[in-house]
Amino acid sequence: MKKLWITLTYAVFTILIIIPLIRIFAGSWAEGWSGFAEALSRPQSLHALGMTGLIVIIVTAVNTLFGVMLALYLVRATWLGAKLKRLLNSIVDLPFAVSPVIGGLMIVLLLGPNAIIGVFFESIGFKVVYALPGMVLATLFVTFPLMVREVMPVLQEIGSQQEEAASTLGAYSWYTFWKVTWPSIRWGVIYGVVLTVARSMGEFGAVLVVSGNIMNKTQTATTLVYQDVENFNVLAANSVALVLAVVSIGLLLLMEWAKKRKGH
Repeated sequence: MKKLWITLTYAVFTILIIIPLIRIFAGSWAEGWSGFAEALSRPQSLHALGMTGLIVIIVTAVNTLFGVMLALYLVRATWLGAKLKRLLNSIVDLPFAVSPVIGGLMIVLLLGPNAIIGVFFESIGFKVVYALPGMVLATLFVTFPLMVREVMPVLQEIGSQQEEAASTLGAYSWYTFWKVTWPSIRWGVIYGVVLTVARSMGEFGAVLVVSGNIMNKTQTATTLVYQDVENFNVLAANSVALVLAVVSIGLLLLMEWAKKRKGH
């Protein structure tokens, strides 16, 4: 029975992951290197990949800073109170319970051109929806729990005795964080960063709603693949998808390495 389940697992893994990856690779190289290079060198491909990279950098930086900070507050801060901590924990988990499309729609309804706040921002020349800020917000909404949920268990596991000892000896808060807390949580943070990058790079639903998928303006790599498939440009879609797949596999290997380091 055990061998049967293992065989079925490998069969499902092959059907759902390996075969599609092979098809993507074969489709992107259907016309050789020239076709692959031409698909990636299109203005819309360069713009979409660049936009994706920019969003990933911004979102990862913001998530790392505020995610670690919120994890510290939720685990260490006694002044928050049990009820407020439960409320914040529920808010952190909200993106796990809400569809990314719904998250994107919420941003459009709150900050769109027909909303009061959106009208105010546009009146001062700062466009949120159908522009980069809205795409960043949508990706932040989807990815924010990842860093918090990776760092919190580590903080709970190591306890606060060493930090309290450092504080008793006269160490400042920042010095205590960098010398005592950070060495203990750094691999959890790295793991959270890898997850955030992977999720940001592959986000589709929320970004599609918020961006409007405007070519050479608000397209990401995933929305470009969607548009190419809709336009029956299969070679281009496979080429961009292959780039995303290669990066994702690299991130997966990095994540496993970080996971082992975090376990140590």
